[in-house]
Amino acid sequence: MSKLSSFIPGMLLVILFASCKSTYTAATVSDAKMEQVYQAIKTPFKYGIVFRHPDSTKMMDSPSVFRWKDHWCMTYIIFDGRGYETWLAESDDLINWTSKGRILSFTDAGWDANQKAGYMALLDTKWGGSYAPAAFNGKYWMSYLGGSVSGYEAGQLGVGIANTTDPGAALEWQRLPNHVLSANDPDARWFDNKTIFKSTIIKDKKKQTGHPYVMYYNAAGDTASYESIGMAVSDDMVNWKRYGKDPVISRYKNGTICGDAQITKIGKLYVMFYFGAFWHGDQHAYERFACSYDLVHWTDWTGADLIRPTEPYDKDFAHKPFVVKWKGIVYHFYNAVGQHGRVIALATSSPIK
Repeated sequence: MSKLSSFIPGMLLVILFASCKSTYTAATVSDAKMEQVYQAIKTPFKYGIVFRHPDSTKMMDSPSVFRWKDHWCMTYIIFDGRGYETWLAESDDLINWTSKGRILSFTDAGWDANQKAGYMALLDTKWGGSYAPAAFNGKYWMSYLGGSVSGYEAGQLGVGIANTTDPGAALEWQRLPNHVLSANDPDARWFDNKTIFKSTIIKDKKKQTGHPYVMYYNAAGDTASYESIGMAVSDDMVNWKRYGKDPVISRYKNGTICGDAQITKIGKLYVMFYFGAFWHGDQHAYERFACSYDLVHWTDWTGADLIRPTEPYDKDFAHKPFVVKWKGIVYHFYNAVGQHGRVIALATSSPIK
């Protein structure tokens, strides 16, 4: 046997080991890296309530913050007893917000007549980036929770898609005629075949799933009495299909919730902000995060909550995150539930006067 032929098996073994090591690294984020991310994103300073409805009987929820034409915008939802509608607000400083009007309103008929809770899509995910929405086919996009039954998240809900030519204008967005994800779909998974809740859509230029558009959504299954976060993918923002057989984030424990993902990217690492609820046998909700190198395999943070109930205004729930870094400060918007009802609160990485 020649020296070359005797070297080949060993060389192949080295190549195989390197390949396996690379695959493992892509699926797992080290404890040291998770701690580094936590230090970069934590917001220990609670500023307080930044936005509330003048009518305390109406509940504000689910902020999506983006930058448009040199000022900040926020889509948010209002529940008034009938269901959800989506509104738009704007700000110059991320602190003081002014409502501009509705962008997804109740309708008299349709699969989404009484529920239209919208979430901005295709935002710049770069940590400390522009936070601007990207256009596709000359339009700007959002996904929304839709349903026909009146009440608080009543009936079977699904995901709808809407678009506009000007996301900074308080004008009604144009909705696709039908939902794009439903619990009744032929490809529905065991964890989402009961109802589907909030969704968020990003663009993946690398097409790591084989598709440019990736949706994360939380849902409940008819055999799973908990909410988990799953994935769907699309080539055109209109036609969507599930990705993977199981959730990407779940506690797999009855009565628990993992939901309302937001994706940002810090260097080569993707960070998913989301909220957990009722994990410890309590009746509270708290902000969490997970990390990934490939948008598919997620490593869940096991340390302290990013935000948890500590103040009268968020004593019940501190949840549903939207986090941006701007001019060196991290702004963590969240839905606070406490003595002032359901409002939008803010925590920051540094004290703000």
